[in-house]
Amino acid sequence: MRKKNVTFDDIAKYTNFSKTTISRYFNNPDSLTLENQQIISDALVKLNYKENKVARILANGKTEFIGIIIPTLYLGYYSAMLDQILSTYETFGYKFLVFIGNGNEENERKYIRELMSYKIEGMIILSHTIPSRELSDLQIPIVTIEREDKYVCSVNTDNYMGAVQAASLLARHGCDILIHINTPTAEDTPTYGRIRGFRDFCGENHLKHEIIIQALGNTHASSQSHLEEILKDLEQRYKGCKKGIFVSSDTYANVLLNLIVRKYGTLPEDYRIIGFDNSPVSGEAILPISTIGQQIDKLAYEAVELLVEQMNERKKRKPIPLKEPIHRTVPPILIRRETTEGTSEISLP
Repeated sequence: MRKKNVTFDDIAKYTNFSKTTISRYFNNPDSLTLENQQIISDALVKLNYKENKVARILANGKTEFIGIIIPTLYLGYYSAMLDQILSTYETFGYKFLVFIGNGNEENERKYIRELMSYKIEGMIILSHTIPSRELSDLQIPIVTIEREDKYVCSVNTDNYMGAVQAASLLARHGCDILIHINTPTAEDTPTYGRIRGFRDFCGENHLKHEIIIQALGNTHASSQSHLEEILKDLEQRYKGCKKGIFVSSDTYANVLLNLIVRKYGTLPEDYRIIGFDNSPVSGEAILPISTIGQQIDKLAYEAVELLVEQMNERKKRKPIPLKEPIHRTVPPILIRRETTEGTSEISLP
């Protein structure tokens, strides 16, 4: 015969507490003395209690689910970030529902409605399509990562500092021209700091430089096509010059590196390349790529921790709302690898 599930009523009878007290143990344990908490905890073991998650959600309305909207998994940064966010389950105990937006604003609104219907307790947003003002109107805790964040809490890398580090390294290697390749980026987003930091450093140090802003696509084929055209143009205009190229992401830096190595069989001395993110592709590339490390593990942990703090506050009997959004910044780390520090000779068949 099927074994009967242990209920709150069974636990109450076993401990001689009321069902209200048992409910408080699960939903507000701090309201009980440590002695009573221990009595109930021991009873759960004795009775072999298995928690009914669905019943608990129906009882207190708390699902322990966090929604995530991520723009794409093509860029290694986003897949690495998602992996780190999901790994926080062991620390915080929250589960995740994930949607990939692909830059479609209406789809993302549909995904958010879907997430809200699941009674999520908070959201982490990495996509750029929906303004933070609109997100703040959802009336649930929200933390964004590396996107416009005026009206919501956020965790971001110090992108400006990272760009200065990248440009400084290329300058120290005696490059004749410093080039920054980036995609169209709104000025109110944290990642625009990569453009500003590069431009300011080069301007203040009177360095010859160029900033190339161009959509590079979200597939390998499109990225390769766009970067092939950019590389062809640079080689025509800066023939014989030592070119220091700072690329806005490791994924694009790897595509550029592959194009150069396929053409020359190695990375020529007149090229120095540095990316941004320290996503896995940078270390696994045909030549390990120097990069500005975003400390993705810290960004993910800080984002979930900040969200959990807000969600826990809302569970209090008298929650104190935030007077203004909290914005945390994680410093980048310069990682030198072969694309700036010299290469071992390689040859392609």
